[in-house]
Amino acid sequence: MINQDTFQKFLFKDLQIRGEWVRLGNSFEEATKNIAYPKEVKALLGQTVAASVLLTGTLKLDGRLSIHARSVGGDEGGPLSLLMAEATNKKTFKGVAHWHGDFQEGLPLKDYLGSAQLVITIDPDKGQRYQGIVPLERDTLSECLEQYFEMSEQLDTYLLLGADEQGCFGLLLQKLPDYKEIEDQDAWDRVIHLAKTLSAEELISTDNETLLVRLFHEETVITYPSEPVAFSCSCSRDRTAASIQSLGIEEALDILAHEKVITVDCQFCGARYTFDRPEVQTLFDMGTLH
Repeated sequence: MINQDTFQKFLFKDLQIRGEWVRLGNSFEEATKNIAYPKEVKALLGQTVAASVLLTGTLKLDGRLSIHARSVGGDEGGPLSLLMAEATNKKTFKGVAHWHGDFQEGLPLKDYLGSAQLVITIDPDKGQRYQGIVPLERDTLSECLEQYFEMSEQLDTYLLLGADEQGCFGLLLQKLPDYKEIEDQDAWDRVIHLAKTLSAEELISTDNETLLVRLFHEETVITYPSEPVAFSCSCSRDRTAASIQSLGIEEALDILAHEKVITVDCQFCGARYTFDRPEVQTLFDMGTLH
């Protein structure tokens, strides 16, 4: 059985090329089980989540990395208004997508989002926040992220991303800065040519070690221990209560004048929190509400 919910790095010895695998099964199901995403939206979200986890492997710091695409809306917008995933160096993730209307499968990403930009944000636990912006000009998320690395890091990068009913998955290959020093300058083209023979079905059904031998049996590849990946949402009843308090007494009263309870849904995991009149009364510590 293929190990799900894992991330693993590998390195082509002497070629100055690095690689990463990620497969998310149960963790992605947990992240999406409470939200009725259309099939195509869920697939795009899965690709974004897989990409965010892969990109944390390129970080040399503790913190979070997010991939965020938001449509401008109006006549220039598409049926997908928001696509976002965030992952940490500890290999936890969360993600969300907002949509409206019907979805036609198999369209370029830019057709779903319309006029939009792809924003990659690195938010370290210590140090300055960094943000890179890529125009949504290419057909797939993989190609847009490859363009991001071309523009921001000047590093050739190859990404294979996918999602199906079982979960989501990804492969990242990237030149290291010292690649230009090696004698075998054909190595990148050779490795990418072989990687492009890998199908999504193989990536889903075959373990990492077998794939490395199957694809790159003539190369010396060093593998590193795999790391578990988990869905992690920061929502809680206490956090939700604090958000109601931030609304203020008047707005809370106005909601309760029309509804029996105040209901708050977490946009990331779909968890629903409800607060009735006595509970809201306690929050504001103001006696009986009329």
